[in-house]
Amino acid sequence: MATVVDCTDPVTLLPGMREARAAIARGDLVVMPTDTVYGIAADAFQPAAVQALLDAKGRGRQAPPPVLVPNRSTLDALAEQVPEAVNRLADAFWPGALTIVLPARATLVWDLGETGGTVALRMPDDRIALELLAETGPLAVSSANLTGQPAATTAQDALGMLGDAVDVYLDAGSTPGALPSTIIDATGLVDGTGPLVVLREGAILAEALQAVVPEAFIAAEPEPESQDEPEPQDETAVPDDPAADDERPRGAG
Repeated sequence: MATVVDCTDPVTLLPGMREARAAIARGDLVVMPTDTVYGIAADAFQPAAVQALLDAKGRGRQAPPPVLVPNRSTLDALAEQVPEAVNRLADAFWPGALTIVLPARATLVWDLGETGGTVALRMPDDRIALELLAETGPLAVSSANLTGQPAATTAQDALGMLGDAVDVYLDAGSTPGALPSTIIDATGLVDGTGPLVVLREGAILAEALQAVVPEAFIAAEPEPESQDEPEPQDETAVPDDPAADDERPRGAG
């Protein structure tokens, strides 16, 4: 049976947080507050736990969960490369409601679903969430609701939808609002193929992002074609590998 912890009571908060940490460690699920809506969390490095999260929501692997992090340094630890514009956005909006999609480090041993080699990262602006993340490390977290249902703004909303699929519910009262985080795709800045792209506008408006890094939202001008005569091709040359196109990272689901 699921445990509901009253995080507004200092007497129950400490043992409740210990119970939540233990649940994450053994691969179970925890519902926790964030600065947007309640989230359902699993250890990002336990594939069975991430799959349990997707199953609890009724969600497929084609929609992998974002990863919440406890601090800025974890951004560099999980992303293959962090462009300067992304660092400026993190300085301006982290902790906060900004999710950033970047190529994931190839050395990471995890399975979040069909990510296309990317990871969606966010540092939430919530004391309970950050305390839990500081103890557990990065967590795969999605909104604590059944797919197709409204996002939960209270622990009781989440409990009504997810029930005993979750081991521990951290109840900190109502979250600030029902707006989710804003998601941006920065993979184009890393591989030089394009500007920043807003995949979902949520609690942070696109105009606020553009005010911080306006140049990152502008596509680079294509180089002019050479007017020189093309050189004859070497018929013995090895053709390009068409599979290389499959390595292009995709945005988060």
